[in-house]
Amino acid sequence: MAFEDLTPIVRALVPGLQGQVTANASMKPFSWFRTGGPAQLLFEPAGELDLVQFLRHIPLDWPVMVVGLGSNLLVRDGGVPGVVIKLGKSFGEIELLPGHLIRAGAAAPDVKVARAAAEAGIAGFAFLRGIPGAIGGALRMNGGAYGGEVTDILVEARAILRSGTTQTFDHAAMGFGYRRCAAPDDAIFVSALFRGSAGEPPVLLAAMDEITRQRSATQPVNTRTGGSTFRNPDGHSAWKLVDQAGCRGFRVGGAQVSELHTNFLIAAPEATSADIEALGEAVRQRVRDTSGIELHWEIKRVGLGAPAE
Repeated sequence: MAFEDLTPIVRALVPGLQGQVTANASMKPFSWFRTGGPAQLLFEPAGELDLVQFLRHIPLDWPVMVVGLGSNLLVRDGGVPGVVIKLGKSFGEIELLPGHLIRAGAAAPDVKVARAAAEAGIAGFAFLRGIPGAIGGALRMNGGAYGGEVTDILVEARAILRSGTTQTFDHAAMGFGYRRCAAPDDAIFVSALFRGSAGEPPVLLAAMDEITRQRSATQPVNTRTGGSTFRNPDGHSAWKLVDQAGCRGFRVGGAQVSELHTNFLIAAPEATSADIEALGEAVRQRVRDTSGIELHWEIKRVGLGAPAE
């Protein structure tokens, strides 16, 4: 399906627009599943001021969402109405500061921040190697893996609100919980300041290598997947509940529960987003039936279902 072209409206409303705007842009490159419909309008800002100008001048009733590396994203087959913002290289800088501090842009991949910290002898960041996303998503979800979470290292996060105003959230204002933060849903993170501690580069790099080895041995890292599908319920592991419900290898259309790690869904080349979502819902039902426990999606599902034929 194709949405109304919003680009003429944007160019008329936003003075001095520098970033790229694309109507009905494919969202498949922005999801590791490589499925889904188009974005009505894709905006790739040239920098922070460009993003501020854009948000200040477009209508407030236009829906706006941000995509990062797409490792935890399912775009439905009908596409995403409104605006999708993709932060590029100007939001991906990593700066080493005195006092074991690191400032990272929201588009900086987690693994690059972990490596920069390790090479600089700054401990506390190795866990980021186990999160296949970017800093913006890690902030939004309090990303964690291998014994660490963003809440352990964050000093403050800088964001631009839907109104185009800039706001800095200190650690307390982020209100971190399990795979969530309390920052407003419309806050677009643009950078963050983190603090680690003194460490030895060879030791830190070895820890990252071990995380890489463990991920390769236990997760389907070279497949079209969306990372961990469901949050771990209190006192339980989601993968164990899925496995105990007999869902290892379970298929719906072109989507399958991973044989290697049952909290991962895998998309075959012919899979649709509807296949993936239907598989996830069927797994949730089976877990509910066998254990009485409700699983909740960790993968972010966005957009509209495909129109009925």
